[in-house]
Amino acid sequence: MKTSLNISILLLLITGLFSCNTKDSKDGNKGALASNAAEKVYVAPGEHDEFYAFVSGGYSGNLTVYGLPSGRMFKEIPVFSQFPTSGYGYSEETKPMLNTSHGFIPWDDAHHPDISQTSGKLDGRWVFINGNNTPRIAKIDLKTFETTEIIEVPNSAGNHSSSFVTENTEYVVAGTRFSVPVPQQDIAINEYKGKFKGALSFISVDPEDGKMSIKFQLMMPGFNYDLSHPGRGKSHGWFFFTTYNTEEANSLLEVNASQNDKDFIAAVNWKKIEEYVNNGGGKMMPANYAHNVYDDFTHTATSTMMKEVLVVDPLEVPGAVFLLPTPKSPHGVDIDPSGEYIIGNGKLSADLTIHSFTKMIKAIENKKFDGDAYGIPILKFEEILRGTVKQAGLGPLHTEFDGKGNGYTTFFISSELVKWDLETLEVIDRKPNYYSVGHVMIPGGNSAHPFGKYAVSMNKITKDRYLPTGPELEHSAQLFDITGEKMELLLDFPTHGEPHYAAGIPASIIKENSQKIYKLAENKHEYATIANGDARVERKGNEVHIYMTMIRSHFTPDNIEGVKVGDKVYFHITNHEQDFDVPHGFAMIGANNSGLLIMPGQTKTTVWEPKEVGVWPFYCTDFCSALHQEMQGYVRVSPKSSNLELSWSLGDD
Repeated sequence: MKTSLNISILLLLITGLFSCNTKDSKDGNKGALASNAAEKVYVAPGEHDEFYAFVSGGYSGNLTVYGLPSGRMFKEIPVFSQFPTSGYGYSEETKPMLNTSHGFIPWDDAHHPDISQTSGKLDGRWVFINGNNTPRIAKIDLKTFETTEIIEVPNSAGNHSSSFVTENTEYVVAGTRFSVPVPQQDIAINEYKGKFKGALSFISVDPEDGKMSIKFQLMMPGFNYDLSHPGRGKSHGWFFFTTYNTEEANSLLEVNASQNDKDFIAAVNWKKIEEYVNNGGGKMMPANYAHNVYDDFTHTATSTMMKEVLVVDPLEVPGAVFLLPTPKSPHGVDIDPSGEYIIGNGKLSADLTIHSFTKMIKAIENKKFDGDAYGIPILKFEEILRGTVKQAGLGPLHTEFDGKGNGYTTFFISSELVKWDLETLEVIDRKPNYYSVGHVMIPGGNSAHPFGKYAVSMNKITKDRYLPTGPELEHSAQLFDITGEKMELLLDFPTHGEPHYAAGIPASIIKENSQKIYKLAENKHEYATIANGDARVERKGNEVHIYMTMIRSHFTPDNIEGVKVGDKVYFHITNHEQDFDVPHGFAMIGANNSGLLIMPGQTKTTVWEPKEVGVWPFYCTDFCSALHQEMQGYVRVSPKSSNLELSWSLGDD
């Protein structure tokens, strides 16, 4: 009787749960049992995520790689910051990557990654990202997921409206947020107006190897150039930059840079300027900037100081630059996949402003101008306006597209993501963010061919979303399913640093091309030790060069004597593994730089300067085998006056 009663109660509970769930579904609110959010983001053990997401690390200076839909972080790619995990920026091979005209700068503020494209489609070859503080553009090779090139941007400051690529990766663009004197000079700051310039740099990208070079810099009026995006499709050949502080104020900008009702979107016809430059236009001016390139075969970076750059005055190329009035203090400017709609949102507006490229061209042809700014024509607002999305939210920032006729805009103040129709300009859906959302990313959303399955919002404040970790929390990203009419929040996941933007791409485009090892036979490093028999130790004055190999689970040589206090000891270490995912680490007691993480077939160098006599150990830091703990060695350090000759053991001695 008792058993029967228990079963009856259980059946009633189950029936009640399902009936409540059915009722909730009819009302449009999914009950707990109907919710499949966890199921949608679950990636079973051994299976792979559908998308890669490359997320900027902000003040970490690096780029992080996440899987979607799982939200799992797979890698942090060092770009502008030293990274002791791998030795990037510490090893002799990678130190040149962080060289600038200001000297060795081991950090930056990385904001906006963008993936290379061919015919408006993501091709998965490279990711570009900007260094905001010391103006730089970096290129990450998606074959190795390593930073392979960094070019400094002269005549610039606050490299913020960067780094976005044209639809065939002809250019990656870097726009200055802070206008400065060009060339730099000792000038009173209150003489800002009319004397400071805003440089927009067009960096060409070689279609074969991705090698970057500054093609030209467009010297614009001294506004603040905040963000940018390229035209595509019908607007390919144009680039669009938001501006603020068209008042050219130099103090208390939160008040003085919000006086005008409208600021501008600068529309730049780069194809026209390119033709002008190719025919000898522009002028070379002195400029110091570093160009740093890493070679995959020598495993070594070189840094070259460049001495000049080509600059172009926009007034020298009539018809190349126009200003589109936009509600004041716009942040993002975004171009829909067709290239027709130019969305520029004033941060202090509740509406979204959409310009028409077709109407812009017609207004240019019919000279529908409303004066000029420093000789650059200002187009009449009503002549270029496609329409507005009324009362869409508070504090609009960025828009991406799903390729199905919809835009998705973030609203910082009202903390929400809003979906709207590009044709009707009506709001379709809105979902809250937690909290103060900045950018949104849809894989391929910054291309002519988006993959409209997910949207990822990047939020500035986390508060109660995660376990508390003191006054600072990691930032929050939120994953939305956007396949239906209504968006569905699937997942919160923490992101490292302060992510500003992300670039997403189907994993299928990249993962089969991912490099597994460096082939020993192709290792052209100057100090590589390809054969174990070539392992040795050599003295050159007070320099000691150790040519070392490593393989599971020993170093060759593993014991070294004859080193003296005051010597500069170079460990040139080659990983002899040729098996995927078997790196080895190296750490030397008392080294004041970092350890190394050396990939299969790769050579890296670290420097150690012993300060005391004694016998000092080194070891492998990456657990590589059952006998990992046995992978160690010693360096004997004798007094500076010692006559002890160098000697070493090769494991079988």
